[in-house]
Amino acid sequence: MNQNIFGLPFSIVFGAASAFCLGTLPANANLLISNTTGNNVVLFDEQNGQFLGNFITSGSGGLISPDDLNFGVDGNLYISSGNNPSNSAILRYDGKTGKFIDVFASGGGLSRPYGAAFGQDGFLYVSSFLTDQILRYNGTTGKFIDVFASGNGLSGGLNGPNDLLFAPDGSLYVTTQGSIAVNNEATFPGIPSQVLRFDLATKTSTVFIDQPTPSPDSFGFVSFLGLALGPDSDLFVSDFANDIRRYNLPTGALIDTLSTNYTGTVPSSNFIGNLAFGANNTLYTVGFDFTQNNQGAILRYNGVTGAPLPSQGNTNAIFVPTTDKLSRPIGIAFVSQNLASVPEANTSVGLLSLGVFFSISWLKRQQIKRNN
Repeated sequence: MNQNIFGLPFSIVFGAASAFCLGTLPANANLLISNTTGNNVVLFDEQNGQFLGNFITSGSGGLISPDDLNFGVDGNLYISSGNNPSNSAILRYDGKTGKFIDVFASGGGLSRPYGAAFGQDGFLYVSSFLTDQILRYNGTTGKFIDVFASGNGLSGGLNGPNDLLFAPDGSLYVTTQGSIAVNNEATFPGIPSQVLRFDLATKTSTVFIDQPTPSPDSFGFVSFLGLALGPDSDLFVSDFANDIRRYNLPTGALIDTLSTNYTGTVPSSNFIGNLAFGANNTLYTVGFDFTQNNQGAILRYNGVTGAPLPSQGNTNAIFVPTTDKLSRPIGIAFVSQNLASVPEANTSVGLLSLGVFFSISWLKRQQIKRNN
């Protein structure tokens, strides 16, 4: 039945109203970034760096201090969330709409999850930063399985585990900060930050990359964070304290070092987050400036040559300059499909009301003209 408002068909009223809501239509968004102090996930256009809005609004589904972003084989987005044992979990969201689905994995002693990765064995591996452990969950149901590995407080151990990555050789690679968790607090007794390589069958690890000399732009420390495989199967590792280092995967030999000091100070006033490869072998990372209220920026490099790829009007590797849309960003992911930003509820209602108001007013004027 053709229902109406004030004698006007719904199709006319809402068809005209939709013209006032163009901002909610899908956009060409290819970069997802998690804001650890904004408790949200935002979208940027991978081609021009345009901010496109929220993909997951602040606190949706209990999201707090989001860190690592991973897409599962089901196409959904899995996010490490939480900062203490009571709220730590891997949350699952619709990979196209950002709608909260469920708390996918939790428990087993998980505290401040950082990295997460799905293994070919059907398990989800999660680094529990504040217990110095890697936990395993069923990759389909999220049920806790076991503690895969634990720290020992010694050099070469799982001390402050961060990002996780499965490489083509079947091994699990893990960055460690070099901290030891004591009563769910990170302590720093001087243990090196390293990259470990785990054998899944034996659950044993070896030091794949030992702590390098700190970046000359750093405050004199190293804190390995993000992991990504490059187009030549080289291993790229981000250092929270500054720089991205590129290593040969079979040998662990250092190939190149990419500067990430986009603020230009020495020591650098910016820190660095995770890594993601996009289209055309482009490498992206995020950082934030602690002198600018932890507002963040996006950096871009040629993933083959290592050359910085600044956007027009910017220098060094700056793709998106410091913006308040990025609030202590750490996680970053590239998606090839177009994603729609989530409109603010008040804005959507306001636009809809405005559209209906103008539509009705215009149609009433037209009726008056015809009647005269």
